[in-house]
Amino acid sequence: MDVGWVYTVQESMHAYASNVYSSVVEELSRVKSRKFIAVEQEFFRLWWVNVATDWHQKQVRQLLNEGRLEFIIGGQVMHDEAVTDVDDAILQLSEGHGFLYETFGVRPRFGWHVDPFGASATTPVLFALAGFDAHLISRIDYDLKDDMQKNKKLQFVWRGSPSLKEKQEIFTHTMDQFSYCTPSHLPFSNRSGFYWNGVALFPDPPKDGIYPNMSLPVTKETVELYAQTMVDNIKQRAQWFRTSHVLWPWGCDKQFFNASVQFMNMDVLMNYINTHSDKYGVAVQYATLQDYFQTVHQTNLSWDVRGNQDFLPYSTEPFQAWTGFYGSRNVLKGVARRASSLLYAAESLFTRYRISYPDGPVQREWALDKLKALRWAVSEVQHHDGITGTESPKVADMYMEHLMQGMMGAEELLAAIFLLPQTLEPSNDIHHTPLTRSTRVKSDSGNVLEQHIIVYNPLAWNISTYINISVAYALAVVLDDDGKAVPAQIQQSMESSTVYDLFFVVELGGLQYRKYIVQFPQSHCDTGSACGATHVARVVKFTKKNVSQWKRTGRKLLPVLNECYKLMFDQETNLLHSITDRCEKMRVRVQQDFWEYEANGDVHSGPISDNYIFTANGSAIPAYKSVAMEIVAGKVVSEIRQYFYREEEDKNHTYSVVTRVPVGFEGGLACFRLEQSYKVGPLEMNRETVFRTCTSLKNNRTLFTDNNGYQMMKRTYKTFVNNTIARNYYPMVRAAYIQDDSSRVVFLGERAHGVASLSQGQLEVMLHRRLWNNQEWNLGYNLTLNDSSVVRPVLWMMLGSPSALSSIYQQEALELQHRPVVMPIDQPQKPWNQGEKFSGPFVQPVVVPQNLHMQTLSIPGWNYSPDHTQHLHSLNSGGERKSEIDFDRILLRITHLYEEGEDPVLSQPTVINLKEVMRGIGEVTKVQERSLTGTWNISDLQRWSWKTNESVRKEERIDFFSGTTQDFSVTIYPKEIRTFFIYFK
Repeated sequence: MDVGWVYTVQESMHAYASNVYSSVVEELSRVKSRKFIAVEQEFFRLWWVNVATDWHQKQVRQLLNEGRLEFIIGGQVMHDEAVTDVDDAILQLSEGHGFLYETFGVRPRFGWHVDPFGASATTPVLFALAGFDAHLISRIDYDLKDDMQKNKKLQFVWRGSPSLKEKQEIFTHTMDQFSYCTPSHLPFSNRSGFYWNGVALFPDPPKDGIYPNMSLPVTKETVELYAQTMVDNIKQRAQWFRTSHVLWPWGCDKQFFNASVQFMNMDVLMNYINTHSDKYGVAVQYATLQDYFQTVHQTNLSWDVRGNQDFLPYSTEPFQAWTGFYGSRNVLKGVARRASSLLYAAESLFTRYRISYPDGPVQREWALDKLKALRWAVSEVQHHDGITGTESPKVADMYMEHLMQGMMGAEELLAAIFLLPQTLEPSNDIHHTPLTRSTRVKSDSGNVLEQHIIVYNPLAWNISTYINISVAYALAVVLDDDGKAVPAQIQQSMESSTVYDLFFVVELGGLQYRKYIVQFPQSHCDTGSACGATHVARVVKFTKKNVSQWKRTGRKLLPVLNECYKLMFDQETNLLHSITDRCEKMRVRVQQDFWEYEANGDVHSGPISDNYIFTANGSAIPAYKSVAMEIVAGKVVSEIRQYFYREEEDKNHTYSVVTRVPVGFEGGLACFRLEQSYKVGPLEMNRETVFRTCTSLKNNRTLFTDNNGYQMMKRTYKTFVNNTIARNYYPMVRAAYIQDDSSRVVFLGERAHGVASLSQGQLEVMLHRRLWNNQEWNLGYNLTLNDSSVVRPVLWMMLGSPSALSSIYQQEALELQHRPVVMPIDQPQKPWNQGEKFSGPFVQPVVVPQNLHMQTLSIPGWNYSPDHTQHLHSLNSGGERKSEIDFDRILLRITHLYEEGEDPVLSQPTVINLKEVMRGIGEVTKVQERSLTGTWNISDLQRWSWKTNESVRKEERIDFFSGTTQDFSVTIYPKEIRTFFIYFK
């Protein structure tokens, strides 16, 4: 059941989803042999809380105990696999699993990823880490599926991670060509087959229970016809699999909303086949996924091993490459990721607050409610018609509204944590600090306005970077919490002549926040004072250049430098000409500009592009005829602003890119990143816009892109009879790069995009799409992607030797995703009391080694006992109704960012002591290692092992999850994601 595709969650609940659960529970209770599998927890939870009666709830518990109702996957949604970030996939899975385990004591063991558009190699790893025994997929390339079917290769053991190998392998079943729905064609009827409850009706279910397109009932006259059709299909499928057991999915999208009609007909048909099984050579039974996989497991066959290849991209026929959705609804993709990083920051900050000030004034239940609302919204949008951009406009609006409301709540929580005194006695917090003011702008003090800004670093690494705020004054001075003036820069904004961009340097420890004071002198300011720390940067404008008049390019070059790079801009074209890596003394030719694909929107004149599908109607064409440039030379950041005009005579530009070169960060990570902000749109109709980077690298059109930000995949260029451009597009979630023997050019993103390398040394990123077509199906469901928005994505570009960049790009990608949270806590105003105090940062840093990342630090609020037996006991004695929320259980995840062998130093297993790492927050008293979603004690988790055709290599380390030692030390191996419950004194 799609958690938002054509209809909103509310519309779906009303029209059919509630009825699925109510009527299925009633029907399973009537007949003991019936079984049912259910997937998405968002719909189930809404039904459980708002609709289910006490009787329904009692029956659900009973059916789960009997194994006749089975929850599979168990996440909030069936998440997309191409454009979701690994952290968000884990979040939505943990949200659903936490609810199921807390409420029923059940832990899903099987995947059912039947509908995402292509399959990532990260998903089987996550499912293995969550304790699953088997996984199931369906949508993979049509020609590949055909081949696997013929050779009985649809089932295999998947080792999704090259570093975790067989430790986290999982048996995987691929649905055959009939996919996950019952075949709908009946040779004896013009209605669709096997769907006696018909088709769900919107907006309201029919009063008389008569739905459109209900299949012919199974009667004396039709039963034999139905039986023969079903048996023929089962036998056809049986020849594609190695065992005599065939999984026959009975259902589809939006089915079983009228389960009595459905089961009544199914019962009669199945009984008939079983009574005549000698004749048909087939016996049928209701089953759960557990029943099926258990039967296959017991055959004890040996299976082929699949390494860490994924199934992306996905095509359904020669002109249907599902690579368009990598770039659809760029705004929604950006907001979804922004909401996720705000949640990440709010979770760790609240955890820190709760441990430091257990009786502080921020009410804990209120705080947890704010976090839960944002967890729900971020989980929901991971649905495979959510963040993909493949939903109708009203559903996109629903996702946006839920995300925005959740973000507002999280911002209220941050403000409360920063602004309310943390204890009632004066102490060293934000409001009461020793040391009086040591620095003031030397000017008439009555003439200074002040603004207070809190900056929080949500990562568990020390960082040094710059932040940017918009201000209304032409001069500003920034003081840190020691009262020292920090390096700053102010300049005219691009957007408006009355606004200024203020950049200033921030130095923050891991999980540390600091308060900065921005002072705005209203009269002349003496540069010998603190004012000297702020550089007033000037904007230099260059003549607009028409492409038609380019003559001798590459002659008049203008350098822009920092400690790591020298960028050369060509004054003949106003485009980038080359970048030199100053550490390695290596120069690479680089040109960057905007191109467009013109899409066909008329189904009668050829293949189309839509929400899902990208069909390049010929090669891309340059999207501009002239370029203007401005350069701002700075002391904190130098800025190059390029404006692209569709026509020479246009007054307003169509596209812009601003490249920011950080200055003064020698030796720091910030030095290596060239930040590019794009402004794209509104597009003309049926245009798909790419930002193309052409370099002198000899990469042979080979591209590397990430799977969900978890691991990098090598993408070699493939030539097809049709649709070669679209079928060489891949999703980029956090990172993509091209390289040759000496150089690598990396792009990092804060939202997902489609990327390709279509010619030597080239990398293009699809930034925006606006499409309309006349295909009836698209028009009927309003799925045409007429997206008239302006999008403003950000990419960080890095250039250097492959070895130098492979040691930092993972960390850089996370610093982009989790940039410091900047919170102005007042408007510019007359200074607070004269005795403003400075005492340095308020909190101690929390830091992990640079090859590890603190992926989660949160208070989930689950109330179940971590001891499984005890939890089941309390559920059986009705305990789930009374248990208190557990605010003392902290969920901690730590991940190793490197693959085996990727870096000589950083790829080593790393030992950390959790007590030492957490000392900045409080004293750890107890640690328990758990499965990925927290529901298993790791020592209780025994997954099924499957026989494979590969000889087992003797591994040097016997046990991956060696758990924690008595003194809270843990060894984390390459690519592990380790999950703990930790408790503080």
